[in-house]
Amino acid sequence: MTRTNTALLIILGTVFIWSAIRPHDYFTWILEVFPAIIGFVIAVLAIASIPFSFLSVMVLALILGVAFVLPIGGADMPVVISLLNAFTGLAVAATGFTLNNFALIVAGTLVGASGSLLTKLMSDAMGRSLGNVLFGAFGQVRTGAGAAVTGKEGRSVRTSSIEDLATLLAYSRRVIVVPGYGLAVAQAQHAVRELAELLEKKGVEVSYAIHPVAGRMPGHMNVLLAEANVPYEQLKEMDEINDEFKDADVVLVVGANDVVNPAARTSPGSPIYGMPILNADQAKNIVFLKRSMRPGFAGIDNDLLYDPKTIMLFGDAKDSLTKLVTAVKAA
Repeated sequence: MTRTNTALLIILGTVFIWSAIRPHDYFTWILEVFPAIIGFVIAVLAIASIPFSFLSVMVLALILGVAFVLPIGGADMPVVISLLNAFTGLAVAATGFTLNNFALIVAGTLVGASGSLLTKLMSDAMGRSLGNVLFGAFGQVRTGAGAAVTGKEGRSVRTSSIEDLATLLAYSRRVIVVPGYGLAVAQAQHAVRELAELLEKKGVEVSYAIHPVAGRMPGHMNVLLAEANVPYEQLKEMDEINDEFKDADVVLVVGANDVVNPAARTSPGSPIYGMPILNADQAKNIVFLKRSMRPGFAGIDNDLLYDPKTIMLFGDAKDSLTKLVTAVKAA
């Protein structure tokens, strides 16, 4: 295979990987990722002189990889990404043994060892075994969105208007923002930063509570908020900010779910029991930005939604935050 063909395959592979890992919903995955898979396979067939047996193994490996990670999401995704990074290192080390290349052996072993250690540490931090993270979702039936203001067992939640929530935020002394994966999906980081700046101009103290496994990988929320030019000193890790929730007038939860579910502390039979969470339930008021009443990846209702102090604001996070910004300006 010529250098030109090799470069073309690398470019196509990079496009495929990018389209697979960028935030999207299931429908977008069908429209973008599946054609990328087909195009990559066709490119391999057209450009490379690869035996059919090897191509079959490659396709089966691709299917296995997609089927392996498809049921995994939410707070578990960073653990799986770390594990896949470890697998990458082990593959590089195996290639080094095959090619008798000492550099590949050393580099692959370092990546594999560090990735495996990080995976183990993250699983322990969530209070769950690696096996539960990888295979806990197989065979489970995901709950649909359901009604907008009711959950399981007919429990109701409080909702409010944009104007009332804007008034609550504008006249608070301290607001803590809890970002999650939904913030990344909605690309709402600039909107939440704009809202925070507006509140600060009104004398409100604003900070951000970062859960270790919020988003797709460790540090995802830090990078996302840094992209929106959120001051670094306002980003506080879970251990640092957990004791401060009781002094907060409002906690604004944007796209987070399982990482603020009190069931992790109070329900021994819960799938997330023992996982360290943010103490958002200790704040005086909780404003929850959420598309629907659909549960998080753990598949259980979030007890925080039914807390008498919680107010729900349904809709796309970016759209809701933009409306809040407009309403706060008028408050």
